[in-house]
Amino acid sequence: MNGVELLRIVDAIHRDKNIDKEIVFDGIEQAILSAARKHYGEELEIVVEINREDGEVTVNVEAKELDSDELGDLLGRIAAQTAKQVMIQKIREAERDALYDEFTALRGQIVTGAVTRIDGGTVTVNLGKVEGLLPRGEQIPGDSHRVGERVRAVVMDVRKSGTRVKIILSRTHPEMVRRLFELEIPEVAENVIDVRSLAREAGYRSKVAVSCFDSKIDCVGACVGVRGSRIKSVVEELAGERIDIVRWNDSLQVLVPNALQPAEVEDVILCPMLGKVIVLVRDDQLSLAIGKKGQNVRLASKLVGWDIHVMTQERLDEQLDVSVAAFAAVPEVTGELAESLVAQGFFTFDDLSVIEPDQLAELGGLTTEQCDVIVAHADEESARAEVRERREREERQRLARIEAETRALQGPESAAEEPAASAAAPSNGAPPSEGSAPAAAEETSAETAAEETAAEETAAEETAAEETAAEETAAEETAAEETAAEETSEETADAPAPAAETSEVEVATAATDEADQAVTLDEPDETNESDETVIATTAQLQDASGEQPSAEESAQTTDDGQSEDEQSEVEAAKASTAEDSTQAG
Repeated sequence: MNGVELLRIVDAIHRDKNIDKEIVFDGIEQAILSAARKHYGEELEIVVEINREDGEVTVNVEAKELDSDELGDLLGRIAAQTAKQVMIQKIREAERDALYDEFTALRGQIVTGAVTRIDGGTVTVNLGKVEGLLPRGEQIPGDSHRVGERVRAVVMDVRKSGTRVKIILSRTHPEMVRRLFELEIPEVAENVIDVRSLAREAGYRSKVAVSCFDSKIDCVGACVGVRGSRIKSVVEELAGERIDIVRWNDSLQVLVPNALQPAEVEDVILCPMLGKVIVLVRDDQLSLAIGKKGQNVRLASKLVGWDIHVMTQERLDEQLDVSVAAFAAVPEVTGELAESLVAQGFFTFDDLSVIEPDQLAELGGLTTEQCDVIVAHADEESARAEVRERREREERQRLARIEAETRALQGPESAAEEPAASAAAPSNGAPPSEGSAPAAAEETSAETAAEETAAEETAAEETAAEETAAEETAAEETAAEETAAEETSEETADAPAPAAETSEVEVATAATDEADQAVTLDEPDETNESDETVIATTAQLQDASGEQPSAEESAQTTDDGQSEDEQSEVEAAKASTAEDSTQAG
């Protein structure tokens, strides 16, 4: 084996793959050893060494060195293939370890790459030697990436996955803002300006506290740049995220008001035992200090590392009175101890439940048993307060759900009322009258009353629905009873039919009924001829049936407008007809 050629190959692999030469030599030795064991067997003791200076290979089998010819026979075609696979595996592992070490050193640093593909929201970024993954959860809300686009991100995590290295990137990590400051602001990169603290809610807002060792340099102005040129580049890279730059100060009395900018702070009260800061503001500055959904005070708390509570002076006075009265009712707590606890920032039983016994004993001069009693009582009260808060929260959610359903029901009605309102509004662009403001107030109160009425109507509709359900149930029961009755009547109808004479009588009776109905429909002013016709028809039916007409049938065949004489004649004719039919029978 040519030692010079072997050294050249090792050096080429070292430069191309960035792998240490010693690792390459070890891989080649392992490959030759594997081939020798395949040739001589696993039982023999085989030692393989490569001279690092001249590249000569030495193989000893059972303490006997092989010459060049035997070494050539050892590395035949099959053995050479085995040695090649072993060497490739070793090189791949070494390359993976080198990449892992390289990107582990870059953890928290910003890297730039091109988007190669997008799969299910996860963006794959080509970083040169390896690809990085930018998950959806690590992307700034509102970001939209395209294949071929250049992307900046920080290396958040590096993992080994088989023979590959998996690199997780992030654009939402707070270090992203820090690294962009270093790229866009030379003073930050040169450590003239130091980024002391940073708090971020990706895609919405960030707060950066900076300081400078040189008093001649305005650290905030240097970060902003001329007309905001420097900070504008950072904002554009972060998809329009708002960035607040504040001046750092070691005193919390100064740092907290700076962190809550643009709100104006009146006073700052420190509570070191709880790591809490109470900030007092005016009523008109309260919402500004808290921010949208508590964003401003939340970021300020992260920036200074203390829990910030924003309230007005009136709210603080009320809280002090309530807390002193509540703590004074706790067993083993005196009035002086209650005031001392409140002065230290303990406002609720939840705060009191986390106090250390030695601190409590130091404040009130209590024994260990008394401290345990106080802490146990605070735990119980804290649990009760938590249950009450949960119930109140559930009740608010229920009321909000009912209100949403009510608005959904009122939606079509409101949509129908809008055209009418627009038609009633002036269309010539005339200014509103002086009474428009009171009218708006009346409309607001009317809307509130309408919402209350809608809630009452909803409750009434629910009650009516329950009553309707009860009525439907009763109706179903009644229908079931009627069905049973009909089945009983059908069974009765299925009984054996009577004799033929009975059938003839039923037919005759039916004919009589039809005739009676025809007579009833006649007008009261009919002539005597129609009466005689009715009498004759009745007589024929009676002859067919062989029965005498009932008094009710006689009354039906007699018109109401006839006189008493005519009725008498009709009755006499009926009687004679009945006698004739009897004799015929």
